Amino acid sequence: MMTPLERAEARFGWKLVAPTIAILGLLILYPLMYNVYLSFFDVQLNGSKTFVGIENYIKLLSNSDYYSAIATTSLYLLGTVVGTTLLGLAMALLLRDPFMGRGLVNAAIMLPYVAPVISVVFGWQFLFDPISGVVNYLFVDLLGLWSERSNLIGDPDSALWVVVLFDIWKHAPIAYLLILSKLVSISRDQYEAAAIDGYGPIGRFFHVTLPELYFVLATVVLLRLIWNLNRFEDVYLLAPNVETLPIFTYYQAFTGVIDQGLAAATSVIQLGVLSIFIWFYIKKIMKW
Repeated sequence: MMTPLERAEARFGWKLVAPTIAILGLLILYPLMYNVYLSFFDVQLNGSKTFVGIENYIKLLSNSDYYSAIATTSLYLLGTVVGTTLLGLAMALLLRDPFMGRGLVNAAIMLPYVAPVISVVFGWQFLFDPISGVVNYLFVDLLGLWSERSNLIGDPDSALWVVVLFDIWKHAPIAYLLILSKLVSISRDQYEAAAIDGYGPIGRFFHVTLPELYFVLATVVLLRLIWNLNRFEDVYLLAPNVETLPIFTYYQAFTGVIDQGLAAATSVIQLGVLSIFIWFYIKKIMKW
């Protein structure tokens, strides 16, 4: 039983958080539930809706383009998550110990992450331009490794890997920052004890460093999975022909033969996958 004072404090606490709950409900919960609602309707451009039940889901699951988008998204997630994590770990290991100019190096590393996405996308499009781009000049004219110039961003197969490289370059800095913050807190005594036990640099890495980095590495991997499963602007601005699930949903909802009910069904399924990732992160990593 709560005392009158405790009940008064509880009511006061609810009054304090009520505005936040209302704003979150308005900006997040309502659009989410409305999207689920739309997934069961055939939505016309004039705003009229016809209830079709699970027909949108059946149509989606029989759409070959949907499975192509899933395959593209899987490759994108695999490449970006693994690449970002490994590059962030490598940079953190190399820059763990203080040295002169470390602050400038850190600032240079963080620059791609903080730079406006539209500016760096235009920079990358220039690099891969088939006529005047640096990449084609380097590999065709200078090194002679390619027989002819190619439009790497224009070809969907090669564009996917350009997008993967772009994402690794742009988002590895945040992985580096998270890993480095944990890495510098590992006690030197642990490394000294491992050295006394006969472990060399590689042994100390696997028996001391990796166990200490378990939580932050798992966090980086899962957060990158969650973020990149939803990533739209980077991919669409750089290579709109790389049809990941967010791009596929956008095309269904706003271009060509517009089918917003089908697009809503796509996003509902994507929400289910994201919920699994979030549940795993909360239960297994944060251990709430």
